[in-house]
Amino acid sequence: MTNKNTLNRRNFLKLVGGAAAAVTGASLIGCNKTKPTRGGVALSTVPSGQMTYRKANSTGDDISILGYGCMRWPLLPTPAPDGNVVDQEAVNELIDYAIAHGVNYFDTSPVYVQGWSEKATGEALSRHPRDKYYIATKLSNFSPNTWSKEESLKMYYNSLEQLQTDYLDYMLLHAIGQGGMKSLHTRYLDNGVLDFLLEERKAGRIRNLGFSYHGDIEVYDYLLSKQDEYQWDFVQIQLNYLDWHYAKEINHRNTNADYLLAELEKRGIQAVIMEPLLGGRLAKLPNYLAARLKQEQPNNSIASWAFRYAGTPESILTVLSGMTYMEHLEDNIRTYSPLEPISKEEDDLLMNTARMMMEFPLIPCTACQYCMPCPYGIDIPAILQHYNKCVSEDNFPQSRQDDNYRKARQAFLVGYDRSVPKLRQANHCIGCDQCSHHCPQAIHIPDELMRIDSYAEQLKQETL
Repeated sequence: MTNKNTLNRRNFLKLVGGAAAAVTGASLIGCNKTKPTRGGVALSTVPSGQMTYRKANSTGDDISILGYGCMRWPLLPTPAPDGNVVDQEAVNELIDYAIAHGVNYFDTSPVYVQGWSEKATGEALSRHPRDKYYIATKLSNFSPNTWSKEESLKMYYNSLEQLQTDYLDYMLLHAIGQGGMKSLHTRYLDNGVLDFLLEERKAGRIRNLGFSYHGDIEVYDYLLSKQDEYQWDFVQIQLNYLDWHYAKEINHRNTNADYLLAELEKRGIQAVIMEPLLGGRLAKLPNYLAARLKQEQPNNSIASWAFRYAGTPESILTVLSGMTYMEHLEDNIRTYSPLEPISKEEDDLLMNTARMMMEFPLIPCTACQYCMPCPYGIDIPAILQHYNKCVSEDNFPQSRQDDNYRKARQAFLVGYDRSVPKLRQANHCIGCDQCSHHCPQAIHIPDELMRIDSYAEQLKQETL
């Protein structure tokens, strides 16, 4: 690159080289010194020119089945003077590599990465020809001070500015279902915001209009019942092989993915998939479950099973992945270049895996960060993710009589201190509960933090 704003053609073409790309990836891990792993990622060459595409029914766009979710961009060690927390150079490298390997759908929001995602995404993408990528963003008017039409439109126009574009390829009403029908009316219907977005689509400044869904199924069903009037071009839903039949069981506010997809298919509406790994849970299976999948495909990552599952239905337009690290991007490109659909036998294996996973006492955290920042500095997602990791890896002793008690105790406590600074651990929670109502998975976060803190203290005192 000649500078941070211009992408030199020669340097862009270098990104396509598989061997060189593997070396590049090692330098993009961000602040972490230890390169993360993802369930046995194969170290094979990353293919170029083999990405699977799906054609958008509404506009005929050829969309890469792998979509880039821009909610988890690499972060700077400390914020920049203007408050920006995103490592722009790392974002540029990731986006350049993704585009060079066929990824062309980028999904962001005004609220992602503490409000800096759109700016970082726009800066990186604007270095490429506009016809090489499709931008999806959302009208994320969650806060009461954005509910008026004036403030919602201000957010919309700011998105165009931050993304450095005069039109949006894909625009979503963000997280409908949270707050039920009252919230839908307040945020989009009664204030005229949806009418405005429909007019923007007619004018061509929005090429495709849809919504993302979390929560109350009444809202989902209502908006689909209005298809003749609204003509939704796509809908974003949570789908993975655990949520296919168990989403409602995991979280009473969620809806099983088989129902969500079937309702879209009835109406010929294409789906964009979020949470194909369920916050990473499906990339870090308990050891004995991972072994069953590795036996079937020893050279492929555990995560690849979930991505293949999510991309198999023909009604799926793209599958989003928040790829913070080059290693994850490379692995997902391998999986979808080209996509090998899940067979009937593999589907049976994954459904069996899902049934067995429901026996584990995991917290359904997807690390979406909606609960953050905590006013008391607690790193809520890191605490919940560490707990889930220890349960999945059999480092969760139930008593001092367990065969692996000593090893598991050390793994839990040492890993806790390494992954969460002491001042940000669960024992600092005061139970203010400002976090729970933001959680799409309906986790009562203070209860879980207190339970984890109590468990950690029992391990320290050896009173299990």
